[in-house]
Amino acid sequence: MSEHESESVANEGVVDQNEEVLVDDTIVEHDIAALLAERDEFKDIALRLQADFENYKKRVAQVQSDEVDRATGRLAEALLPVLDACEAAFAHGADAVEPVWKALLSALSQQGLKAYDLVDKPFDPVTAEAVMHEPGDGGDPVVAEVLRTGYEWKGRVLRAAMVKVRG
Repeated sequence: MSEHESESVANEGVVDQNEEVLVDDTIVEHDIAALLAERDEFKDIALRLQADFENYKKRVAQVQSDEVDRATGRLAEALLPVLDACEAAFAHGADAVEPVWKALLSALSQQGLKAYDLVDKPFDPVTAEAVMHEPGDGGDPVVAEVLRTGYEWKGRVLRAAMVKVRG
């Protein structure tokens, strides 16, 4: 082999190695790009799952809170006849019942019970039920007397008041 031929063969080896290196670099870069895309896809899936789980936890907490409110509301509603009996006893002169009545009302108020104060206020059929009427001055109907106290539990009407309306 001549010197020129051996250089040519040697150069072909270098060219082949450079082509292999270029091909290997291209493959590696393609593999890296594919891995990065796959990583980003998995990251997006993980973020969506995490957001879905956070929303689920909030929804379950809200449902549990609503259920507790409904259950305590039913308990408060069951105690309304006791409040009515205490109020009636106090109205008929049984002063000894007042501390028990006030204590029960206070305990329920701390949990979300609110008694309506409707005397001399405009009649609202949402919060009061008119069971008696008396003539008035022709204006808007006004609550003249409360016959049975109405209550609200955490923003919703638990029991409408029974009232006498003037007007």
